[in-house]
Amino acid sequence: MSDGSDRLARGKARLKEITGQSGEKVIEAMAEIAPDFARYIFEFGYGDIYSRPGLDLRTRMLATVAGLVALGHAERELEVHIGSALNVGASRDEVVEVIMQMALYAGFPAALDALYIAKRVFTARGLMPDAKT
Repeated sequence: MSDGSDRLARGKARLKEITGQSGEKVIEAMAEIAPDFARYIFEFGYGDIYSRPGLDLRTRMLATVAGLVALGHAERELEVHIGSALNVGASRDEVVEVIMQMALYAGFPAALDALYIAKRVFTARGLMPDAKT
């Protein structure tokens, strides 16, 4: 039986692939309060779920964005995962369409908040059209 180290390593590698950053920041941020929680994020979230073969990463990230929009209270995570969706091949337009679709299920306020978060991410990445008309 595995001691979990392969899940942890796989999870860290998958997170780096998705976000472009090391998961060490997450572990460090959680070290004082809940270090096991950070490990669970890597092992289960990224080592198990995000590493499953049934969906490609682009599809998984668009589904994640939709889920976070529906929650309506995960601004930090939504910002990270919108950026991650772009990192793995989703387009700006696809992210916007997923958020707009969620207005039907999560409500207009949740979708509107998410669009403002998306605008922040797009602006930081130079993906907003010039406002000159």
